[in-house]
Amino acid sequence: MLARSFALLALLALIHLATCAEDYYKACSWSWGDETAPKKFAEVSDAYEVLINPETRQIYDRHGHEGIEQHKNSGGGGGSHDPFDLFSRFFGGHGHFGSSSREARGQDVEFKVSISLRDFYNGATTEFQWNRQHICETCEGTGSADGQVDTCSVCGGHGVRIVRQQLAPGMFQQMQMRCDACEGRGKSIKHKCPVCHGQRVERKPTTVTLKIERGAARESKIVYENEADESPDWVAGDLVVSLAEKEPAPEDNPDNVDGAYFRRKGDDLYWTEVLSLREAWMGDWTRNITHLDSHVVRLGRSRGQVVQSGHVETVPGEGMPKWHDEGDSESHKYEFGNLYVTYEVILPDQMDKKMEHEFWALWEKWRAKNGVDLHKDSGRPEPAIVRDEL
Repeated sequence: MLARSFALLALLALIHLATCAEDYYKACSWSWGDETAPKKFAEVSDAYEVLINPETRQIYDRHGHEGIEQHKNSGGGGGSHDPFDLFSRFFGGHGHFGSSSREARGQDVEFKVSISLRDFYNGATTEFQWNRQHICETCEGTGSADGQVDTCSVCGGHGVRIVRQQLAPGMFQQMQMRCDACEGRGKSIKHKCPVCHGQRVERKPTTVTLKIERGAARESKIVYENEADESPDWVAGDLVVSLAEKEPAPEDNPDNVDGAYFRRKGDDLYWTEVLSLREAWMGDWTRNITHLDSHVVRLGRSRGQVVQSGHVETVPGEGMPKWHDEGDSESHKYEFGNLYVTYEVILPDQMDKKMEHEFWALWEKWRAKNGVDLHKDSGRPEPAIVRDEL
């Protein structure tokens, strides 16, 4: 019983070692000699299945291996299973020792494109270039100048070599390692392609047409399926384009619209309008703001209407179009966010003497009639009077 328990724990230790080694190599097989390898694989699998199940783990702790056998005989699980599936879990495979029937897929490529706020508002179609990896057209992805590709004599065309190491007396470990001679391709080339130099791929500028939907969000992503880097060894991944907003620039504003300098937050737009002291105090002013599609937004106040500095006015429906997935449908109608206008009052920093005297006389006249002493109203103590004792 004790020997059996020790064997079970030893096998689990080997599983742990195999798991830790995953980052360094893909295990091809474990063996205690070629003839006994299948039996040992089955024992490792049985040990694993026993200890990951809380019920069988408790039976093993109390009654050992005999208790497990009785549990199986009484119909308590432990049906037949493929012991190699256990190692597939560790090493990421889809069958015996990591073999996979699925075709390899390349990595996705992310690319950021900056566009103007005007294009976000109106929608646009533009182009950009990036340096994409293509299968070499000269050699058609073989890497050979004359089309002749030979099987690697070192790995026999497998792209990997099997290295065997002894762990203990009668116990060996076999590791599958990448073949250095052919760089894992399993093929050797005598006369390399003059364009790709035997690499089978080349990088060259590639133009991509980009369609921006009206009202698209900043940092939204447009996915081009299978348009990432190509290779004879995999199916191309996706090209993922993220939309960023450009800083305002004159070259992006040929019509000199005010809207090019709007600030965007979600579906709303923000604008700062400057008023003179007379306009803020007396009213009687108008402003025509040209929007991002050149339509006019009219602001203004009648005479006698006062605007405080920092006041924010809401103009409904003059913000960004609210983008929806069904934007191309005939029945779709755009909704819009709001435009928020902040007023900033500019005070004169200097006046000539005549203007100063006229304003002072006016203020004093009306202060004497209707003026309010803000200091007295505040309830603060009066300043102390300093007297000269001399």
